Amino acid sequence: MTFEKLNLIEPLLKALKEEGYTSPTPIQEQSIPILLQGKDLLGCAQTGTGKTAAFSLPILQKLYKTDHRKGIKALILTPTRELAIQIGESFEAYGKYTGLRYTVIFGGVGQKPQTDALRGGIQILVATPGRLIDLINQGFVSLKTLDFFVLDEADRMLDMGFIHDIKRILKLLPAKRQTLFFSATMPPEIEKLANSMLTHPEKVEVAPVSSTADMISQSVYMVEKKEKKDLLIHLLQDPSIESVLVFTRTKYGADKLARTLTKAGIGAEAIHGNKTQNARQRALTNFKSHTLRALIATDIAARGIDVDQLSHVVNYELPNVPETYVHRIGRTGRAGHEGIAISFCESEELPYLKDIQKLIGKTIPVVRDHPFITTAGVVAQEEKTTELKEKAKEKKIYRGSRSNGDYWRRKKSTKN
Repeated sequence: MTFEKLNLIEPLLKALKEEGYTSPTPIQEQSIPILLQGKDLLGCAQTGTGKTAAFSLPILQKLYKTDHRKGIKALILTPTRELAIQIGESFEAYGKYTGLRYTVIFGGVGQKPQTDALRGGIQILVATPGRLIDLINQGFVSLKTLDFFVLDEADRMLDMGFIHDIKRILKLLPAKRQTLFFSATMPPEIEKLANSMLTHPEKVEVAPVSSTADMISQSVYMVEKKEKKDLLIHLLQDPSIESVLVFTRTKYGADKLARTLTKAGIGAEAIHGNKTQNARQRALTNFKSHTLRALIATDIAARGIDVDQLSHVVNYELPNVPETYVHRIGRTGRAGHEGIAISFCESEELPYLKDIQKLIGKTIPVVRDHPFITTAGVVAQEEKTTELKEKAKEKKIYRGSRSNGDYWRRKKSTKN
């Protein structure tokens, strides 16, 4: 499949060619024809699947073919500043030959450059909820002329407490519009929100949240909390780890770890919600250009980080929500490149590891050859692995082992 076969117009094809894109990803291949037909879309896709192009290309094409009458025609609502900036960059890259104008608005910075852009006239607006509502209240933004509404990262929106802002914005949208709804997970509250927004939507689902990319090598290091920093410094002595995204649970922990790595001579910066927008953007730019080796991030701040050929992701602290693990390691192993995901697990985090392995349907192999290994953690993991193997054998669903560890899968029972 090529982009030409998706009936995209020449200005978009020319831009895609310059960006080096030749073949659409599964979500692009499925979504673009649906959206070009004017249908609402419910997309279940995790990060790294190419969903930004899946919705931006049809919007650009449909707006290019219509008269550019005054007013904002497309609104893309997204939870974080970094993700908003990234989406804006995509519209700029894909729409460079369309003549369509866009701007990105978000909090944490002065609003004058944003309001100046709005006054200049735009067709496409990428926004975070808080700043959008502020500028609506000030009279800088009207959504009465809207034709397209995209709610991106809906699950993260709810996690960050934006549900009331979303409902306020929905009341301001024209009833007649095309709505695109994207979420990595579909718990009941997300489905309820989607049902309230969409009209007879088509559903596209790719890369289920329980799946981890085959190109990602996963491993776990059993280590106690007080020695995690020493283990990370030990691992980063390996020059083959060119760029690493390290996840911590708290903002304070991210800052502390960045200082520790810097003292050890490892270029590192933290990125989280308490940082100024300029500091966050500087750190992200340096990391993307590979002038910064390690970026320490909290989960919320990491949404929107899309780095070409990111070699390693490290879970310095395991997440207590197993789906978050899948999102984290999905930052590496993209676009056909191999990736490595390393997790540190202390004794108190063993239940989190158990939940993660249950979700992804495989055991994560333990690395024993390191100077900070904790025996208790290894024993517990071995006991759990043995238990799972025995249960799997009893049900005749055990499938041996692969290079990345033992694995099994659930089969529907069949009657003889």
